[in-house]
Amino acid sequence: MIRRRRSCASCSRRFTTVEEAILAVVKRSGVTEPFSRDKVVTGVRRACQGRPVDEDAFQQLAQRVEESIRSTGCAEIPSHEVGLAILGPLRELDEVAYLRFASVYRSFSSVEDFEKEISDLRTARGGAGQ
Repeated sequence: MIRRRRSCASCSRRFTTVEEAILAVVKRSGVTEPFSRDKVVTGVRRACQGRPVDEDAFQQLAQRVEESIRSTGCAEIPSHEVGLAILGPLRELDEVAYLRFASVYRSFSSVEDFEKEISDLRTARGGAGQ
């Protein structure tokens, strides 16, 4: 967000404006809509259903996703990139929810897809010294 002090050209009164760059998401259909943290939270909440994750964690994850997307500097981003930006923080938040989200997002079609992803999670956990 950018705050600017301006003055009216006709009366010379000073006022402040607050400007925020609009972040747009381009869906697969080609339709463009504004980025929504609420949509991120809704999708992640669905993946975390029945898991011990509190509401504050959802909001923090959505903020991290938005910051990650904004840091690219692009005004428009494909919805696919939003999904990729969700996967990393969700993996750190809850591995079971991550698997649920990834299975839908990446269209897992077989048990082998799940096994490979679980193997990758185990490798990453072992490599982190946990």
